[in-house]
Amino acid sequence: MLQGCITAIVTPFFEDGSIDFQSLTKFTEWQIDSGVSGLVVVGSTGEAAALSNSEKLAVIRHVAEVNRGRVALIVGSGAAATAATLEFIGEVNQLSAVDYLMCLVPYYVKPTQNGLYQHFAAVAKHSKFPVILYNVPARTACNLDDDTVLRLARDFSNIVAIKDATGDLKRCTYLMAHKPEHFILLSGDDFSAVTFMLSGGAGVISVASNIRPSQFSKMCAHALAGERDAALAINKQLLSLYDALFCESNPIPVKWALCEEQQIACGTLRLPLTELSTSYHSRFASILEQIQ
Repeated sequence: MLQGCITAIVTPFFEDGSIDFQSLTKFTEWQIDSGVSGLVVVGSTGEAAALSNSEKLAVIRHVAEVNRGRVALIVGSGAAATAATLEFIGEVNQLSAVDYLMCLVPYYVKPTQNGLYQHFAAVAKHSKFPVILYNVPARTACNLDDDTVLRLARDFSNIVAIKDATGDLKRCTYLMAHKPEHFILLSGDDFSAVTFMLSGGAGVISVASNIRPSQFSKMCAHALAGERDAALAINKQLLSLYDALFCESNPIPVKWALCEEQQIACGTLRLPLTELSTSYHSRFASILEQIQ
C-alpha cells in the first residue's frame, strides 16, 4: 500500500549536464536506508521536463536496479498531449521493477474536465501499472476537479491514488468522504502534509524528504499512527526547511542543499533552470545546520 514518506527524488547531473549515475546510486541508497517508503523518479523534482525519453528510461532502470524492490518505485509521466503521454507509457510498460505510474495533468493546453477525464481514461487503459493522478495546478494551469477525480476512481480500478499538490485540506476531507475504498489520497505539499495525514491522507510525495528523509519519515509515521503531538513537533522543526526549499523554483534549492551537504556531487541543473541565487546561500546553510 502507498503510504508514509515518498520522496520525489532529484536527478543528479555532472557540471556538463550529463547524468551522474554514481551520485544517483549513493543518493537512492541513502533515501532507502533513512526509512522512506517510496521513491518517485523522473517527476518534476527530477527535472523530467529537461530529460529526453531515453534519459528518463535510463534513470528509471538505474534506480530500479539499486532499489531491488525494497520500497515502492513510482515513475513520473505526463505531457501536454495525450498521444505523447501514451507513447512514453508504452515504453515504461516494457520495464520491470516499477510499481506505479504517476501521471501529471496535461500542462499549458488547459483542457476541460471532460478532456481530462478522457485523457486519464486513456492512460488507465494503456498503463500496465496502477496509476496515480497528479494534480498540481500551480504548474499546469489546470485543476483536476473533485468530481472528475471521483469519476475516474470509480470507473477505473487501476486508478488507485491522487497526489494533490494544492494544499487544500477541504479537498482532502471531501475526497475522503466520497472516494471508493481502494482509492488513496497523497499530499504533494510539504507545508500541509502533516495535517493532510492527520485528516485521513495516506502519505506525502515530498520534496523536503530529499534533504531530511529520516526526520520526515518519522513525522509521517507518527501522523499515520494518530500521534498528533509527536508528528507536529517534528513538523515544527522542519517548517523553516519547507520555506527555504521554495525560495526559488523547485528543484533549484533542493539541489543546492544536497550538494552543500555532499549527498550529491554537484548541484547542476539544466537550463532554463539555474543554480540557487547567492543571496539565499547563507540563510539556507544556517537552516540546514539547525535541522539535524
